[in-house]
Amino acid sequence: MTTPLTRPSKKDPQKRTLVPVLPPVARSRAALGLGVMAAQGRFGLQVCKDCQAIQYPPRDACLKCLSADLVWQDVASEGTIMAETTIRVSPEPYFRERMPWRMGAVQLAAGPTVNCHLHGEVGRGDTVRMALKLDKAGQGVLIALPLKGSDLMQDDLVLRAMSSDPKHRRVLISDARSPVALALTQALLKAGAAHVFLGEPEAWLAWPERAAFEGLVNVSILPLDVTDASSVTKLAAEIGGKVDILINTASYVRPGGIMGNDTNFATKSFEVNTIGLMRLAQGFAPGMTGRAQDDTNSAVAFVNILSVRALSPDANYGAFGASQAAAHSISQSLRAEFRTSGLRMMNVYIGPIEGDAWFQPLPPPKVTPNAIARTLVSALVDGLEEATCGDIARDVYARWRADALLLEREMTGGGS
Repeated sequence: MTTPLTRPSKKDPQKRTLVPVLPPVARSRAALGLGVMAAQGRFGLQVCKDCQAIQYPPRDACLKCLSADLVWQDVASEGTIMAETTIRVSPEPYFRERMPWRMGAVQLAAGPTVNCHLHGEVGRGDTVRMALKLDKAGQGVLIALPLKGSDLMQDDLVLRAMSSDPKHRRVLISDARSPVALALTQALLKAGAAHVFLGEPEAWLAWPERAAFEGLVNVSILPLDVTDASSVTKLAAEIGGKVDILINTASYVRPGGIMGNDTNFATKSFEVNTIGLMRLAQGFAPGMTGRAQDDTNSAVAFVNILSVRALSPDANYGAFGASQAAAHSISQSLRAEFRTSGLRMMNVYIGPIEGDAWFQPLPPPKVTPNAIARTLVSALVDGLEEATCGDIARDVYARWRADALLLEREMTGGGS
């Protein structure tokens, strides 16, 4: 059984903080595919298109027929632990700080035998569920999980190091006025978040939904306007050292194409959706990256909620889509900048939100705030970098991943 993770006491400034080192980073180009699958929460390996042989470890040519036509695809994740060992000494600084560490060999039902990390609730001879997770270096690694773990299985220290679980962590939601803010706050508290801070733009302007937040325990509403650099800087100075997870919910939406749109609306879209994201990163990310390996309650994730139109714009929301595409590009740049610290950059792609007045002219299906909250919290627990919520977002993301140019043709009237 997993030992319950207790809420840490106030940090003792005289105790040594773990040095921010990473697990081994070097990977071949083929092996980077493990990270791509892990980032999306999928379990997949290379499969030869010619002879269908499943490959492990990743390689450039098929181990059976030497074909170079290898594709990554989902495979059965069940397997049996054939051997295990406990490592007590390591030349790697990251693991040396975290000894002992259990490793094992698992025979997959799909064929290959893989070397992997072991969850504390599994051992030799057990039938397990294999998962691909991102380690602190952002690389895909294998871990053997119990088929049906205990209620506390997420508290396992090896698994927690590969996730962004909000349990006992403090979260900042950048815009309390967002349609998803209340549902997200409730979901985070239910998942065990220690405290939720909510940014309130234009605090002088009354809004009826505010009363729903005021009745929640461990919730604070603080002034924050992502369009005002001084507002971001002031709040970062106040709580920046406490934020473990930052979720950007700030969004400005107006319909209209490019040719007929008011450039004032376009300017506002970029000011909130794009430059606002940069301000949040510049204000809060330095403190978060500095605490990205601070024991079991380290800072773990910077989350951006994006319209799936960031990947393929809707001509009826041209300026909004352009600002979302720019925000997506910033997310990718931040992901690269965060790599050396272990802080995770996560994008959650959504479709039109039910209840958002600016999306009301659009036909269903739409995504509800509760669904977005469930998806986001689940993605944090699983340690993902990419997540989708809603039928529209899942469909567009899958088609974009398969063929971005073909999707553009479809979205601009070249197909159905």
